[in-house]
Amino acid sequence: MATIYKREEVKKHCTRSSCWVVVQNKVYNVTSFLQDHPGGSEFILQFAGDDITAILKDSTYHAHSIATYEILEEYYIGEVDQIITHQENQFDSNKEQTSNKMGTGRDQAFLDLQRPLLYQMWNSNFTKDYYLEQVHRPRYTTHTVPFFENPYLDLLTKTHWYFIPLIWFPVSFFLAWKSFNSTDGSLHRTSQGFMAGAFFWTLFEYTLHRFLFHLDDLLPDTPTALFWHFTLHGMHHYMPMDRLRLVMPPLITAILGIPVFIIPHILFYPAFAHAFIAGTLSAYVCYDLIHYYLHHAKVFKFYFGELKRYHIAHHYKNYSLGFGVTSKFWDYMFGTLIYLDNKEK
Repeated sequence: MATIYKREEVKKHCTRSSCWVVVQNKVYNVTSFLQDHPGGSEFILQFAGDDITAILKDSTYHAHSIATYEILEEYYIGEVDQIITHQENQFDSNKEQTSNKMGTGRDQAFLDLQRPLLYQMWNSNFTKDYYLEQVHRPRYTTHTVPFFENPYLDLLTKTHWYFIPLIWFPVSFFLAWKSFNSTDGSLHRTSQGFMAGAFFWTLFEYTLHRFLFHLDDLLPDTPTALFWHFTLHGMHHYMPMDRLRLVMPPLITAILGIPVFIIPHILFYPAFAHAFIAGTLSAYVCYDLIHYYLHHAKVFKFYFGELKRYHIAHHYKNYSLGFGVTSKFWDYMFGTLIYLDNKEK
């Protein structure tokens, strides 16, 4: 039987060290989830100890999807009473209907989060519509879900955020130094190339995100296509709070960056080319760090507060818009802006 709590008892748990909330008469201890809440811990703490059933459906804050309720189940500890509301029954009914929208040959959950994910995706036969519906309904787990059954292969898929600057900043500094010391090098030319490369990255970032990672409409309805979509970026939308698979593994970066290392030397003189690549790499590092920062930190309100709201809207509101991560510039330019409120219209 479920543990029954009085509302007075629930209200006492209203701090960062002990945070409970009530949704549809069910009590959830979300203390450990505070740091990973996409909107920041303060958005939960302001309602700590309270019933947030109405808040979850209030578009003023953010109308939460069914994925929110699935995440909450991880933190269920009891009930405030034994009344089951009509609203809760309706939610359970909708959840059951959603789980039955499977590809042919399967009638169970989308993916088992206790088993290696890539093996399941490779052997799946989901329809494209069902896959896109599921992969854009974020899940949250208290453990890191394995990609591969082999632990050594799985280790290659995990990257701590600090590896990115440790690996790529030295490469960038070396290329900038090489540019400055080239026969045609100078501080002016190196600075020009570096700034041009950094600006180029912002467009490259947008292009990759929109036309490679989110090739949703043009995605072939085949298991192989869905597998590669999931591997490249679908996993991030499926589990956006996975700390070890948020920044790009260095090997993947090196492979995707091959054109960036080659083409500048075809188009430009050596000094400018080296500096251009250095600027691109440095901007990429900043991108990956900012991306991690937006997902896993209490950000500075200046600039980053709005940017976090914008990126979270891409994940939880409309994944077909809002492709800029470090800025909205190219979303403005190409008409893919997410309007967070009337002020931006």
